[in-house]
Amino acid sequence: MKIGIDLEYYNNLFRHKEPDEIIDWALKLSEKRIVTTSFGKYSAVLLSTFSRKDPDIDVIYCDTGYNLPETYIHADYLLSRFNLNLNTYVPLQTKAFIEHRLGFPRVEEPGHKEFTEIVKLEPFRRALKEHSPDIWFTNIRVRKTEYRDSKDILSLSKDGILKVSPFYYWSDEDLDKYLKQNHLPKNTNYYDPVKALEARECGIHLQ
Repeated sequence: MKIGIDLEYYNNLFRHKEPDEIIDWALKLSEKRIVTTSFGKYSAVLLSTFSRKDPDIDVIYCDTGYNLPETYIHADYLLSRFNLNLNTYVPLQTKAFIEHRLGFPRVEEPGHKEFTEIVKLEPFRRALKEHSPDIWFTNIRVRKTEYRDSKDILSLSKDGILKVSPFYYWSDEDLDKYLKQNHLPKNTNYYDPVKALEARECGIHLQ
């Protein structure tokens, strides 16, 4: 089932609503839902929220194998604290084999597209196929990339999945305040080898 709603109407309606209210509304639409995480800088915000709203939701994590140690420490902490229903997807090829074939290509090098496909996009498509969600909760926000600026609280994936980004209009300052008030950690040393730069897309949200 695909969710058919008037995106413009609801985006206008939710523009100044609190994330909890947006999530409560979206949870009523379908039982087939996922939330994605990279265990990045502000991942604790969305994951802690779902520990209250829908503690059994499938949390989808595509582990490239290239995360910094701090990210795995952060992930372990959140997994333990919130008892996340974590579903981890990894590349079908080992890191050693990938580096044997491609090395570790920079963004501007020809091999980077194939690298992205192997370590991030194929695992994510596999996750979508296995879970077949109607609703996909994300933590994308405006002002982060040109692509994300073109989205809104509600948008559709290429496959017609309703993407819900309840913190879309929150600034870094808003999220920092939320972390402090709720005694949540911040992954200050996050690095995505696919994006390389914070203002680039990793590709998942282009799906």
